[in-house]
Amino acid sequence: MANKFNIEINSEIGDLNGVILHSPGPEIENMTPENAERALYSDILNLTVASQEYAQFNNVLSELTQTFQIKELLTEVISNDKVKNDLIYKICTNENKFHIQDYLSGLENKQLSQALIEGVLKQNDSLTNFLSKKRYALRPLHNFFFTRDASVSLNNEVLINKMASRVRDREAIIMESIFNYYPLFSTKTINANDCNNCAELTIEGGDILIARNDIILIGIGARTTAPGVDFILKTLKEKKERKHIIVQELPLSPESFIHLDMVFTFLDKDKCMIYEPVILKPSRLQTVILTVDNGKVEIKEAENILVALKSLGMDLKPLYCGGSGDNWIHEREQWHSGANFFAIGPGKVIGYDRNIHTIEELNNNGFEVLKAKDILKHKINVRDYSKYVITIEGSELSRGGGGARCMTMPVNRQKVDW
Repeated sequence: MANKFNIEINSEIGDLNGVILHSPGPEIENMTPENAERALYSDILNLTVASQEYAQFNNVLSELTQTFQIKELLTEVISNDKVKNDLIYKICTNENKFHIQDYLSGLENKQLSQALIEGVLKQNDSLTNFLSKKRYALRPLHNFFFTRDASVSLNNEVLINKMASRVRDREAIIMESIFNYYPLFSTKTINANDCNNCAELTIEGGDILIARNDIILIGIGARTTAPGVDFILKTLKEKKERKHIIVQELPLSPESFIHLDMVFTFLDKDKCMIYEPVILKPSRLQTVILTVDNGKVEIKEAENILVALKSLGMDLKPLYCGGSGDNWIHEREQWHSGANFFAIGPGKVIGYDRNIHTIEELNNNGFEVLKAKDILKHKINVRDYSKYVITIEGSELSRGGGGARCMTMPVNRQKVDW
């Protein structure tokens, strides 16, 4: 057996050693305009086009780092019969689907992995089922290719999140099984779903950014709540270490502001990408610094995230989503995840090519623009460049409501020499 793969994330930008992905499959096409909103989509995607775009994204990352696919990880962990049976029971209990428990138990491991993600069609074997308007006995996980949200690597542990919508609960259950039982992963999981009397607690990974080993950024808004931050705060207090949490309040609408990483991402040791109207312009949205030191908590307000980070020794130059021009362009590109970049290393990021003004902003600030298709055709070698942005095709993927950071769950990065 290969060596253990230690989970270790101490920043957003350290050289990437491993990342979990999920290639979108039939689950993203198993919806109609009528149920798209319930599935947390504002539109329905074309699977053929989305798959082609994602394959480009996946293949580029696979050339640069070790990638893990959720479906393959899940198939591996359920090869253990006890894990398989426990997972089926937990899912059936959570979704009240005991009538398909035997059916799921009888599937081969690969088929079961597929069914738990792509869904199980309803069988018209009873009058109740025949009259039901539901298409699925077990609903597809339409959002699972946004692997960022259901779990978060926090240093050498993994937080299993309590999702804001029940349609995503199964994602968190699957990720917990993977981190607990995949034989090569070495980590401890902390499950926010185990919190008693925490009805208002929700946490999603798109709201959590690891700035530095001792600094965490958390957005609160439509998907992550203040009790969710308090849950993380409690775990930090128990460790008796000195840590800082910078909390940024987010607008509840439009839906493009659902997570902090839709308006703020790290690019380099001294640069970040921001959507200026939310991050810098005066508003009623609060920025708060929570400092935990030996179990005690100090809370104070800050002017904005950049001021808060600077007070903790991180002085970042903001680059602007949509560039420095027209506000209409800013809004259009933010809507299509123009602020949502994923770092492969310090000053090495990946994002959608459709956000041309944002890409130009990066280029004007020293980032070489490299097209993913040229990398895959070996026309260029990314290792020849010290600072770059890889642009991927994403006209269809972006309609799902997320970008490169949303579609990645990093599990190991090298430490950054600050």
